[in-house]
Amino acid sequence: MKQLTILVPEGQNNLSSIVGPYKIFTRANAYWKERGNKEMFAIDLAGTSKEVDFYDGLFCVRPRTNVSTIKRTDLIIVPSLNHNYERAIEGNQSLIDWLLQQYKNGTEIASICTGAFLLAAAGLLDGKNCSTHWAASENFRKKFPKINLQTDKLITDEHGIYTNGGAYSFLNLMIYLVEKYYDPQTAIFCSKVFQIEMDRQSQSSFIIFKGQKMHGDEIVKEAQNYIENKPEEKISIVEIASRFPVSRRQFDRRFIKATGNTPLEYAQRVKIEVAKKYLETTRKTINEVMYEVGYSDEKAFREVFRKITGLSPLEYKERYNKESVVII
Repeated sequence: MKQLTILVPEGQNNLSSIVGPYKIFTRANAYWKERGNKEMFAIDLAGTSKEVDFYDGLFCVRPRTNVSTIKRTDLIIVPSLNHNYERAIEGNQSLIDWLLQQYKNGTEIASICTGAFLLAAAGLLDGKNCSTHWAASENFRKKFPKINLQTDKLITDEHGIYTNGGAYSFLNLMIYLVEKYYDPQTAIFCSKVFQIEMDRQSQSSFIIFKGQKMHGDEIVKEAQNYIENKPEEKISIVEIASRFPVSRRQFDRRFIKATGNTPLEYAQRVKIEVAKKYLETTRKTINEVMYEVGYSDEKAFREVFRKITGLSPLEYKERYNKESVVII
């Protein structure tokens, strides 16, 4: 029998990402046995203390095992740290060291949402792709520049390490792991029982783009503000760069280093974020929205919109503006 260890770190407060994996894998085990197989996983909750409080003491979890007694496990699930990842990293060094050692011993590790911060602190994600909640992406990039963060990805799977996007998207990761460790039939069964959509690959349509301002480059900040204040204009990057005492090449290089986007990509993201708001809250047609954000080429607008959100403008409007009559 394989061992599944669901961690209960100190200083984190996301109860659902502990209970959810426990329930899904418990049900997968039961279904697996009903089909005449031996139980796949012995499931354990482990941490470094006897009790961890959640939501100001309203709930608590009592791990059955201290991680120091676990010499070998097959799969570890690291829950979300919500927005307490800084405190969680500081208060869980022994857990971080244990994760690193377990991975070296051949254990596979899956992180949920901001649980990726613990894996990153252990050095397990250096040079690898990973995902986390889009709202924590700027802090993550700043703290761990050696990691290729891909917030558009819902799930990453690389060298025995799995990460996923934010909030309840961990349910999709659990179904992914059930299919990997059990079989497709068990994954389909669990998706039906828990009513979780299978094969969802992206969290792009959920991202709210707010710009990346946690850097000290004042020239880039000024350029960002200029772009953000003129979403309706056809912005010339050459013109923006000429406003500053740097070469175009240096401007591009500094912009990418500060924001993770080229100036053109940044301008596109700003425009599409404004377009999303129009599609969510108004009865404007797709073409009207396109003109509002400075596009005159319908094909170009649709292509950029899909690239950023994973949906066409029409699909986005139908999903997020239920009361609007969609007119093209």
